Amino acid sequence: MKQYDKNSLIGFVLMAIILIVFNTFFFPEVPQEQAPTTTPTEAVISETQIAETVIDAPIIPTLNDSIVSEELKATYGIFAAAAIGEDEFQIIENDKLKITVANKGGRITSVIIKEGPNGKKYKKHNSLKDTINELPRDSSSLILDLFDADSSRFNLQFTTGHNINTADLYFVSEQRHNTLSMKLKADDSHYVEYLYTLNDDYLIDFDINFVGMQDIIPSGVNYMNLEWQMKTPQTEKSKTNQDMYTGLQYQYSSDNEVDYLSFTSTDDDKINARLNWVAFKQQFFSAIFIAKDGFEKPTYLTSTKSEGSKFIKDLAAKFELPYSHKRDEQLSFQFYFGPNHYKTLESYNSGFEELVPLGWGIFGWVNQYIIINLFDFLSKYFSSYGIIILLLTLIIKLGLSPFTYKAFLSQAKMKVLKPEIDKITEKNKGKDQMKTQQETMALYRKAGVNPMGGCLPMLFQFPILIAMFRFFPASIELRQESFLWADDLSSYDSITSLPWDIPFYGDHVSLFTLLMTISTLLYTRMNSSMATGQMAQMKWMMYLMPIMFLGFFNNYAAGLSYYYFLANMFTFTQQYFMKRFIDEDAILAQLEANKKKPAKPKSKFQKKLEDMQKKQEQQLKKRK
Repeated sequence: MKQYDKNSLIGFVLMAIILIVFNTFFFPEVPQEQAPTTTPTEAVISETQIAETVIDAPIIPTLNDSIVSEELKATYGIFAAAAIGEDEFQIIENDKLKITVANKGGRITSVIIKEGPNGKKYKKHNSLKDTINELPRDSSSLILDLFDADSSRFNLQFTTGHNINTADLYFVSEQRHNTLSMKLKADDSHYVEYLYTLNDDYLIDFDINFVGMQDIIPSGVNYMNLEWQMKTPQTEKSKTNQDMYTGLQYQYSSDNEVDYLSFTSTDDDKINARLNWVAFKQQFFSAIFIAKDGFEKPTYLTSTKSEGSKFIKDLAAKFELPYSHKRDEQLSFQFYFGPNHYKTLESYNSGFEELVPLGWGIFGWVNQYIIINLFDFLSKYFSSYGIIILLLTLIIKLGLSPFTYKAFLSQAKMKVLKPEIDKITEKNKGKDQMKTQQETMALYRKAGVNPMGGCLPMLFQFPILIAMFRFFPASIELRQESFLWADDLSSYDSITSLPWDIPFYGDHVSLFTLLMTISTLLYTRMNSSMATGQMAQMKWMMYLMPIMFLGFFNNYAAGLSYYYFLANMFTFTQQYFMKRFIDEDAILAQLEANKKKPAKPKSKFQKKLEDMQKKQEQQLKKRK
C-alpha cells in the first residue's frame, strides 16, 4: 500500500471515531455548526489536521458515514462529499452572449449568441423547428445554442491517489457581476477553482486556480489532463454544406501557422508542438479555446464524422496542463464563442480570421482586400443582400470592362480570319497537323492578330470567380438572408421538392442554378461561332461543363448561383453594346492592310514555340 493510501486510511478512521464521539456526547448541546477559526499552514497536512478540518468546515458535513458511502470515499477520497449534490445552473451574459454554467463539472453547458456584428440576430433555420405531436411551434424552438450539456464535455483529470474527474463532481458557485467562481472543494483551504469572467464581446477569460492542492496532489505528479469535447449540432438548412465547413483547426505557437484535421473524413492527430489555440469550427460559428501562455505539448485532437446522427461532427481535444506544486497556482485561458465574421475575428489579432475559408494565395487576397471591403461598404447603404450582390457584380464587371473589350475585339478579329483559317485546315486535311498550326500562326502574325488576346480577361476574371466560389458559402452576412424565392442565400434555394433523390443532383430543384446553367449555355453558344481549330473540335466539352455544374451547384449556396447568373447577364449586355461599336468590315480592311506590311520580327515566345514545334516534328519523323 502506498504511503499516501495509508495516511488516507488512518485519516478516515480518525474521522469516523471523532464523528461517533461528537454525535454521541456533544450533539444535543450544539445549536449549530461552527465555522473553523484556523486553517493549516504547514506544507504537509497531518492526518489529525485533515480530520479536524473536515469536521468543522460547513462545506463538507456530508462526510458523515450515513450520507457519504464507503464506495464514494474509496472512489473520490477527500473529494467524496463533492460527488453528492443537485444540479444547478448559473448564467452570465452581456449584450452578445448568454452563458450557462452547471455546478456539476463547473463547466459551460450552453452558449447562446444573442447578437452578431451590426446587431444581427441569429437563430436556427426554420426547417429545424422542434416537432412535438404537430403542436403549434413558437420561435423559442429556433434558439441557436452552439452546444448543450448532453453533447459536450469539459473535464479536468488529476490524481490525489484517487483518479479525479471534475466532470463527475459538484462545484460551489459564487457570482459577482460578470465574474463567476466555481469551486471544487476538499475544504475551504484546499480546492480547484474555475473562474469565468465575461468581457464586453465574445471572449470569456477562464482561469483555473489551484489553492492548497500541493498538499493533496502527490509530489511526483507534474501535469494533469484537460478534456474538451463537443458534438456540433445542425443549425443550418443544409446538413451537407454545414458538414463541409465543420471541423477542427489549431494554431502553432512557433510560426502562428494555422493547420487543421480533415474536414471530409474522420481524422485524429497527436500534435508534438506548442499551440496557441484550438478551434471547434462550424460553418458560421466557432468555439475557440485559447491558452494565454500556449498549450504544452503534446495535444491530442480528434474529429469524427457523425454519419446518420443529428450531429454534424464529434470534435475532441485533450491537453496536458503543467502543475508546479505551488500553494496558489493559476493557469490562464480564454474562450471565444461567436460568429465566423472575418472582420470580427481579425480584430483579435490572433489569426482567428483564418477560420473563414476565403481560399489560398491570390484567391484569398481577392476576397480579403477587394470583395469583403466592397461587400461591407455596400452593406452600409443597402439592407437587401440580393441588391448588394447585384451591385457587387456590376462594380466587378465595370472594373473588368476594358479587358473584356480587348478580348471581344480579339475574338472579332479571329471571326474575320475564320474563313482563311478554315481554308488552311481543309488544305492540310489528312496531312501533318503541325504544318496546319504553323501556317495558322503565320497568318496571325502577318495580320497582326494575337490568338491569346481573348485569354487576357480570363486571367483577371478567373481569380474573382474562384474567390466568389469560396466567399458566398462562408459569408455569415448571407446567413438566413432571403431574396425573391430564396429563403437563405448562404444555402440552396428550392422551388420544388422531388419525390426521390437523384444521384449527383439532389431531391430538389434550385431555380438560381437553372438560370445560371441556361445563361452559361447561351453564352457558350454565342462564343462557339468564333471558335477555330482545336477549339471548334471541342465544342461538346464546352456544352458539357455547364450541365455538370447543374448537379454541383444545385446543393450549393444560392448567393453564388445568383452571382454567376448575374455575371453572365452582364456579359451578354456588354457584348450587345460592343457589337454595335465594332465594325467587322473595318476590322477586315485593317487586317488586309496589315498583311501588306512587312511582318513584325518574331517575339521570344514565338521563337520558343516554333523551336518546340520543330523538335516535335523531328521526334515524329524518328518514330516513323
